[in-house]
Amino acid sequence: IRLKMNAEIPTDLAEYQVREPDPDSLRELLTELEFFSMISSQVPPSAINTDSFTLVNQRGELEKLARQLAETDQLVIDTETTSLDTLAAELVGISLCVDSSQAWYLPCGHRDAEGNLLQDQLSLADLTELLGPLLLNDKIAKIGHNLKYDFAVLAAPQNGGLRMKGSLYDTMIGAWLLDPGRRSLKLDDLCLELDLKMTSFADAVGDDKADDAFCRVEIALAKDYSCEDVYGTLKLFEQLQPELERLGLWKLFSEVEAPTIIVLADMEHNGVEVDVEVLKKLSTEFAEKLDQLERDIFAGAGHSFNINSPKQLATVLFDELGLPKGRKTKTGYSTDVKVLEKLSKKHDLPAGILKFRNLAKLKSTYIDKLQTHVSSISGRVHTSYNQTGTATGRLSSSKPNLQNIPIRTEEGRRIRSAFVAADGCSLLSADYSQIDLRVLAHYSQDPALLEAFRTDQDIHSRTAAEIFGVNELLLTPDMRRTAKTINFGIIYGMSAFGLAKSLDISRKEAQSFIDSYFALYPGIKKFMDEVIEQARTDGYVTTLLGRRRQLPDINAKNKNTREFAERTAINSPIQGTAADILKLAMLKVADELTDSQDAKMILQIHDEIVLEVQQDALETTGDMVAHSMESVMELDVPLKVNVDVRQHL
Repeated sequence: IRLKMNAEIPTDLAEYQVREPDPDSLRELLTELEFFSMISSQVPPSAINTDSFTLVNQRGELEKLARQLAETDQLVIDTETTSLDTLAAELVGISLCVDSSQAWYLPCGHRDAEGNLLQDQLSLADLTELLGPLLLNDKIAKIGHNLKYDFAVLAAPQNGGLRMKGSLYDTMIGAWLLDPGRRSLKLDDLCLELDLKMTSFADAVGDDKADDAFCRVEIALAKDYSCEDVYGTLKLFEQLQPELERLGLWKLFSEVEAPTIIVLADMEHNGVEVDVEVLKKLSTEFAEKLDQLERDIFAGAGHSFNINSPKQLATVLFDELGLPKGRKTKTGYSTDVKVLEKLSKKHDLPAGILKFRNLAKLKSTYIDKLQTHVSSISGRVHTSYNQTGTATGRLSSSKPNLQNIPIRTEEGRRIRSAFVAADGCSLLSADYSQIDLRVLAHYSQDPALLEAFRTDQDIHSRTAAEIFGVNELLLTPDMRRTAKTINFGIIYGMSAFGLAKSLDISRKEAQSFIDSYFALYPGIKKFMDEVIEQARTDGYVTTLLGRRRQLPDINAKNKNTREFAERTAINSPIQGTAADILKLAMLKVADELTDSQDAKMILQIHDEIVLEVQQDALETTGDMVAHSMESVMELDVPLKVNVDVRQHL
């Protein structure tokens, strides 16, 4: 590094004086860098004028408002409740607006410190009678932020059982579609970018940390807080709508993501039955196995130590047993999974540590925690599906996460067996067969891949036979496993290094497999090269339905950063299109099940939809679900669905 000695610098001292920042430019820069906390401190946003926020707490006022709102074509809505659990949440108030000139707050559940309802509020019966027709009017679009929650709250029996109808436009989903990689989708953060300062929930409830804190907020303060939410949501929607249309995302937003809100809300409400006795037995059994593993580990080390302490474990592995040291961290040598897997080939103790960790995680994360998630109201487990949890468009699941229960291990399968069908019912699982590879065939137009799927060949066996140069009848399970790893690894842009690590082979052998693969399917290599080149030009990739994935690092100078973006460019159109297909399938199945008393969707796991079905309706429901899922989108290869009926997952 050399200093540049001839750099031109200003000689006028005035040039060095600190000037007032340009608020618009600074806000734009901090927003781009996602420094949201700095926006409020460095560029104080404008406080929202609350003069036009109106309290509606008398029946006569609500009657007048209902007549006025009946003429609108859109209604912005937000609910205030006593809980985040929609099964238990009771309505405290509702805020509404149709434009930025006025907003209204309708209180119904505010209470004093003793839990008594305050005077001068609307009754739930008034809200149901007078607001209900507006919510049920399918000609009025409903706009909200995280609208699935509001939909579920209003549909709950304790809150009047009002199901919103009409188009549901969620600004959280809209913001995510425009930038699926952004870190925050909170209304407060999104409004900061519009130069709007929202009152935080913490400021509204003060020191009250109870779940039902909002019911004790002073009504006048609740009015301003809740009306700010619908005002900010409206302003956000007014900014998002033209941008979604400009980028060709409005159809995906309005025709796929919006109706999916209702499907997910219903699935969350339905929940899934869990056999708690099975979990209790597994908890006891796993605890005994962990005790035995711990004794074996201590015997191997020659003394007891804290297995969960990286420092103590490192001392045992590297100092006492003399095993080769790997990657060094700030606190010492790493004992993470990768290190232990490598050391397991040299000594039994690291293998025992891995078993102990895996078993302990299964016990704490799933077996024990699942029991705490059984609802006291329904007796079932109700997960929460997040539409905006991934950049590819796939759904994620939380509280509890039902999508990450291991299925490849015996222990994982035993945990899944605790999820059971209700009395008189069976679980019907409909699983897309190799949907990612079928989407890849459509994109790549590779003749061999297209032919394999059109003639219903086993794609992994076909690939293995070609790569290893043997007849399919002579294939071993390991050969097919290798081909399967390559088939799916290619979708994720796996390198020779990654494949070698995955299959525990040399990098040279892995590269030979990849070369053979691309010789077999040259159309795939052509597709991968073309999609990366297109991403370099456009800065993004899209799915068949137009879903976008921004790739700001696709032209990065750093090799690792650029190559990660290239892998993302290859993977996103495939995974994203698969996600779109699955959502379309859920919508079609839900439409077919309208008014059905025999079947209901209860779970969505990866490429699988699970329904709970009455015994005498299994055959017709299975046929309907398979046909709906296989016909939901026309690709250049057929979509195939495997239907399975069982009593547990």
